[in-house]
Amino acid sequence: MKKRDRIQRYSAPERINHWVVAFCFVFAALSGLGFFFPSFNWLMNILGSPQLARILHPFIGVVMFVAFLLMFFRYWQHNLVDREDLYWAKNIHKIALNQEVGDTGRYNFGQKSVFWAAIISLVLLLASGIVIWRPYFAGAFAIPVIRLALLVHSVAAAGLILVIMVHIYAALWVKGTLTAMVEGWVTPAWAKRHHPRWYRAVRERQLKQQEKRP
Repeated sequence: MKKRDRIQRYSAPERINHWVVAFCFVFAALSGLGFFFPSFNWLMNILGSPQLARILHPFIGVVMFVAFLLMFFRYWQHNLVDREDLYWAKNIHKIALNQEVGDTGRYNFGQKSVFWAAIISLVLLLASGIVIWRPYFAGAFAIPVIRLALLVHSVAAAGLILVIMVHIYAALWVKGTLTAMVEGWVTPAWAKRHHPRWYRAVRERQLKQQEKRP
């Protein structure tokens, strides 16, 4: 396909931001599973050794939170729920059959749900992680508070892992989605089918830019 026929979905900085979050998630999730399940202790070696994993895990978590926060401020307005999202949710059975419904904007209701679930999980992970972070902060909290934080951290981590699994499955299921995050572009047909309202907005912006040209 000729470059002029492509529609940019994500810029290079946006894609870099996304993959920083993705790689941090992989390292944090695998090392975290190693901490939680004795039979998975070998997963801690992903960061070099169990000792090194205990040192690096929280720092990686902070980097992931900050990187996702950049994504949050960039995309939150596109992830507000509207009437079309409710219509999309009511017709989820059609979505499961790979049938697009509704006048979807830049993101559909499923993508918006992943977005908000991820930010909530990350806020809980950061807050609880600070409480249990030895040797820096844990000493400032009582044992019952640390135990509660451990529970919150574990539940939030499990929730985030499930959310990301759904995110990955959806990205692989809808052909063209992965290309958008790797190369940054989508075809007009893809945009018109999966995100018609966003497609129209992009086309209107392109026409205005053409009219301004001498």
